[in-house]
Amino acid sequence: MDQQTRQALKHDELADTAQHGLEWANQNRRSLFVWGAVAAVVLILFVIGAVVFNQRSRQADVAFGAAMQAYQTPLAIPGQQVPPGIKTFPSSAERAKAANQLFLKVADDYGITSSGKLARYFAGLTSIEAGQNSQAESTLKQVSSGWNSDLASLARLALAQLYRQTNRDAQAIEVYNDIIAHPSTSVPAGTAQLQLAGLYEAENKPEMAKKIYAQLKDKDGKSPAGMIAAQKLNPTPAGAPGPMAQ
Repeated sequence: MDQQTRQALKHDELADTAQHGLEWANQNRRSLFVWGAVAAVVLILFVIGAVVFNQRSRQADVAFGAAMQAYQTPLAIPGQQVPPGIKTFPSSAERAKAANQLFLKVADDYGITSSGKLARYFAGLTSIEAGQNSQAESTLKQVSSGWNSDLASLARLALAQLYRQTNRDAQAIEVYNDIIAHPSTSVPAGTAQLQLAGLYEAENKPEMAKKIYAQLKDKDGKSPAGMIAAQKLNPTPAGAPGPMAQ
């Protein structure tokens, strides 16, 4: 077969392929048009959604900042001189109540944003400070069941503290053990172990506390939690020089 014949055959094959494509397109052009239109609509909706989400995120950031500012407002006892224009609260409970309403609004209005999720966690904390234990428990449980593992761990740690404050040590122990079994970046296992050991000390169970301190010291003695555990096992005698003294 000469070169000219081979080129002619290749040309015919290419032409056949192109013709097949054209025939298929003609037969399915309505479907192509529909799917093309659907893809265009999906793309437009995605872009609109991204723009709206970014705008909502910025609004959530501003609202969360205002709530945090209220939470950090200075306290002033009655009769204390306060510079003009400086807002204060008479107690941490009153301040927590005011901040709590702001955090809840951010969480309710912007719940899908990162600031909205963080606001719900702080709503749980401020509920504890305000003495609203039932609301605090409900809010922290909601956060602890969320997809954000770091926030969930922080919420569980706060929930355990609430259980301790309300004389529910058995529930606190259960939460601490769960955190120890499922640590996160925000709450390492050592943090929960120290809290659990402190609970046992408060219950006058020093041997159980020492067991936890020993485990923590042996497993990760160079970590901050491990060094605290070592200090708990071998406290510096009163009047003795500290470990940094020369």
